[in-house]
Amino acid sequence: MIKINFSSSKRVVVKLGSSIVTKEGGGINELQLAHIVEQIAELVRQKKEVVLVSSGAIAAGLKKLGYKERPHQLSELRAAASVGQMVIAQIYEQLFSKAGLVSSLILLTHDDLSIKKSYLNARSTVSHLIEHKIIPVINENDTVADDEIRFGDNDTLAAMVANLIEADYLVLLTDQEGLFSDDPRKNTKAILIDHAYIDDAKLEVVAQDTTSKVGTGGMLTKIKAAQRASLSGTHTIIASGKTPNILIQLNEDESAGTHLECNVPELVTKKKWIANNLRSKGKIYIDKGAEEAIVFNGKSLLPAGVIRAEGKFNRGEIVRCINSKNKEIAKGLVNYSSQELEKIKGYSSDEIELLLGYINESNLIHRDNMVIFFKEKIKKEKVNE
Repeated sequence: MIKINFSSSKRVVVKLGSSIVTKEGGGINELQLAHIVEQIAELVRQKKEVVLVSSGAIAAGLKKLGYKERPHQLSELRAAASVGQMVIAQIYEQLFSKAGLVSSLILLTHDDLSIKKSYLNARSTVSHLIEHKIIPVINENDTVADDEIRFGDNDTLAAMVANLIEADYLVLLTDQEGLFSDDPRKNTKAILIDHAYIDDAKLEVVAQDTTSKVGTGGMLTKIKAAQRASLSGTHTIIASGKTPNILIQLNEDESAGTHLECNVPELVTKKKWIANNLRSKGKIYIDKGAEEAIVFNGKSLLPAGVIRAEGKFNRGEIVRCINSKNKEIAKGLVNYSSQELEKIKGYSSDEIELLLGYINESNLIHRDNMVIFFKEKIKKEKVNE
């Protein structure tokens, strides 16, 4: 059995999936939520700072509005979220109050964590709340979100919150016991994976993208969330929220579910913000020499290593770096617009002023403004070529 070190953690993000928050037939599962809230209260008594990311607003709203199935029209989903947020907020306020704790409600869109000023404000607010033993209940602001500003699922939101507060652990509570070698609902011989390192390339292979009737996140989204959370040194546990006293069990360092151990370097705050920004303005395709320089040698990206670019972007916006295998290997703040890059791509830095008539920087993306994704994984792929 794998030994974890949950008890020594200080900051924990607990995410509840829709299958945990709601009943199978619809509506909120208040008995189950009460049980989890009691466990969170015990963690707080053990000097832990806890943030709760809760799904279920849309599902709760659909139930109250009489829907039998989840509608596809965005306006209907927004309306359901608006109604459901009131239902969820009232229930959590009552449950936490009964447990002797004060709770707060925070609704976020992706813009709140991608715009630097809003990101810092959110971090300051959440940190203040948990330092004063107030439990922030966080959900996506579905009433105003659209495809451009959506997190997509609350697993991603929970991972970004873990980055925001530099959590020690992210606990994703779902209706499954953890990550299996295959979908256990289809294959009875599937085996629970109790431990893996976050940069293990096999994780995404076994995490088939299954979803529930009431939620949007499958196991693959949880793996990607764990990878994102690891950027702040956060370990992730995927476990069943229906297991009695699951959080207490973890706090006694008893293994449960799947423990995804972080073994990648923690990023500084600015790079966490870059990594968390899901909305990039374009893609820059680079050659093997440039990939070698930025991934293995810690260099900045120079115009000479650029093959082509996609999208329209301005100086200071975030772009993705794509290698010769069409894989995203990095993301960063660009020093030249897409129009300027079209003129200087493939040329040495000494020629920038001659080509443009001016020079902003000698590099296209400075290494301090760049995030490399899973360097060890890239190294392994290179060795196996």
